[in-house]
Order: sequence, then C-alpha cells, then structure tokens
Amino acid sequence: MEPESGLTPATPEVRARIRESFARQGLMSHLGASLEHIGPGRVHITLPHRPEVTQQNGYIHAGATSAIADSAGGYAALTLFPEDSAVLTVEFTINLLAPAQGEYLEAEGVVLKSGRTLTVCRLDVYGVEGEQRTLVAAGQQTLIRVPDRSNG
Repeated sequence: MEPESGLTPATPEVRARIRESFARQGLMSHLGASLEHIGPGRVHITLPHRPEVTQQNGYIHAGATSAIADSAGGYAALTLFPEDSAVLTVEFTINLLAPAQGEYLEAEGVVLKSGRTLTVCRLDVYGVEGEQRTLVAAGQQTLIRVPDRSNG
C-alpha cells in the first residue's frame, strides 16, 4: 500500500531495515499486524479485525490496540536513527476513546521530538470501516535509543 497519498516514504534502506526488524517481532506476527507506511518520523501499522484479537464484546482488545500503537511509535523513532541503533519504550500512556471496531485498526506513530537519547512520539489509533476513520485511542510515548544487538 506504500506510498500512501500525501505521505513521504523513508529511503529504501530505512524501509528495508524497519521491515526486517518488524518481521522479527513475534507479537506483531501473532496478532496479524502489518506495516503500511514507513516515513521519516512516521510509521503506520494495521491490524485486521479477527476473533483472535477481540475481547468478550467483539471489540478489538485494548492490549492489541496498545501493542500496535507502541510498535508504530517505536518504529517511527527508529526511522530517524542510524542503522546501529535500536529503541526501547521507557513509558507510554494511551487513552481509549471509543470501542476499537471496524474492518481493521490503523496505528500511527509520529515523532514529536527526537533526541540523542530520548525520543517522544504521538500515538493515534483509528478504527477503519470503509472510508470512515474513527479515533479509538490516543497516547504519547517516550523511547530510549540503545545499541542494536539483533545481530549479536
């Protein structure tokens, strides 16, 4: 689906690095989430509505909603760092604003302030049904930059 209308894609090298890292995330794979946009300081992750990710009333579970928001912010931050970097979430707050429903959820992570050590991101999650997008969660996240140890 990339590039999305009006969104600037990251370089091919950055997109490849983010996709490779995302593929190593067992939770994202388990949930059925996928990367939809990788841009400088901005990442979108989608999660289809499936029975396996719902709570007892049929809405997408807050844990799944929070997980894709957290990953979208983390990868948004990572797009701005050199390839020998990784990020870890220090803290995040999420407000659940409406029942998470629709054909799928789309989490948008956007860097608000990137620093040498700490980065702050905005997290928005939308329930998407056809052309209708409803904001179902909003939050903020702080990440710490650490050395990438995925190859060692």
